[in-house]
Amino acid sequence: MPGDAIAIPRLVVAGVSSGVGKTTVVVALARALRARGLRPALFKCGPDYLDPTYHARAAGTASQNLDGWMMGRDAVVATFAHAAAGADVAIIEGMMGLYDGASATSDAGSTAEIAKWLDAPVVLVVDAGAMARSIAAVALGFTSFDPAVRVAAVVANRVGGRGHLDLLRSAQRSPPILGGFPRDTEHAFPERHLGLRTADQATLPDALLDYWGAAAAEWFALDALIDVARSAPPLAAPAGTAPAAAASPPACRIGIARDAAFHFYYADNLRRLEALGAEIVPFSPIADTALPDVDGLYIGGGYPEVAARELAANAPMREAVKAFAQSGGPIYAECGGLMYLSNAIVAADGSRHPMVGVIPADACMRPALQSIGYVEVEVTAPSILGEAGTRFRGHQFRYSELAPAPDGSVDRIYAVRGRRAKENEREGYRVKNVVASYVHAHWASNAKVPLELVRACQAFRKKRDASKGAS
Repeated sequence: MPGDAIAIPRLVVAGVSSGVGKTTVVVALARALRARGLRPALFKCGPDYLDPTYHARAAGTASQNLDGWMMGRDAVVATFAHAAAGADVAIIEGMMGLYDGASATSDAGSTAEIAKWLDAPVVLVVDAGAMARSIAAVALGFTSFDPAVRVAAVVANRVGGRGHLDLLRSAQRSPPILGGFPRDTEHAFPERHLGLRTADQATLPDALLDYWGAAAAEWFALDALIDVARSAPPLAAPAGTAPAAAASPPACRIGIARDAAFHFYYADNLRRLEALGAEIVPFSPIADTALPDVDGLYIGGGYPEVAARELAANAPMREAVKAFAQSGGPIYAECGGLMYLSNAIVAADGSRHPMVGVIPADACMRPALQSIGYVEVEVTAPSILGEAGTRFRGHQFRYSELAPAPDGSVDRIYAVRGRRAKENEREGYRVKNVVASYVHAHWASNAKVPLELVRACQAFRKKRDASKGAS
């Protein structure tokens, strides 16, 4: 059932394709809006973990993923309504091209689908570096392709200068070109094999953020773009979208691995844990030598291969995680977390770095992608994620593989199917109360999964407290 209609100025920054500069435009807009004293709320379409780190640095607050295929309409709208509450302008960065998504014949999983669900006007980013009158044809195609998607403005990126931008404006009259950036390789964001590098103070210093904010103030018609955002009509959010208040005292404490090696988490997943009464306790497998006092661990993805030497050198933490697993402590690990729980990470140069040793296999880096794309998981046996038959959706993007794969002594409790796969892949390694997988799950696809994880952590806490009392 629909809830109350909410008025949130909003726009979608979409591209004609990947690589046209959407993230730069969003970061610059966010920084320019903040310089005006406005509070932006930022979002990213799709399963991307990296772009939201740029958003967070630019906006000063967490960015939320909105993924149509993994989350579904109601969860997308509810997440947006919750995270955008109180913001002056919401900016949603698209993925790939505007109409690209999970299907070649529909808008499923695309930026266009999100724009429709949020009834948000679209600002189309075009790489116009080698373009003149053709920009009008490109804009016409994107504007008329789906009348339900309102392309309200164009940003012409990588232009040759003021004269080139004026020429493009004279060619393209509707929708209007409301800005553009000149080509600027000196201030481009650094990249690595997953795309952009994770944004932190080192890779994205304040000076670089301020540079792009000033560039947007100079090259964009900011007032007109704000008017585009304000043209979005009131949004009917699903009823009951506000998260439940966290329990006090907390129902359990869950340690979240968060440092240079592990930082790929959907903000909505963590919010769901907190809404269920879990206290989130960050810790660093690189820097900390002991686990905090927690009832469960969540080790997400990231770049453990880049920090393999540091992780291997921290033997006290590796031993503490292994002891926690052996004691029956619940551990949920995704991708990089799976690599950390393996016997060792074997780097691209062949060097071998010891890891925790809960999963009896080595995580070996490969020069080519080993898996990419959306997947649906069916859990085939009871675990900390719920009963057999539990289903959820997620995504894979990895350059490593377990080699050799764990033998029959380790339970494989996931039946993983890609959207185009003919057969299931058996994965999801269970050892006691550990579940580790290459799948990055989004729990909006099944809200029972985080509930079961919290319950498992509560049960472990009670068992441990009872043991202490008996002794």
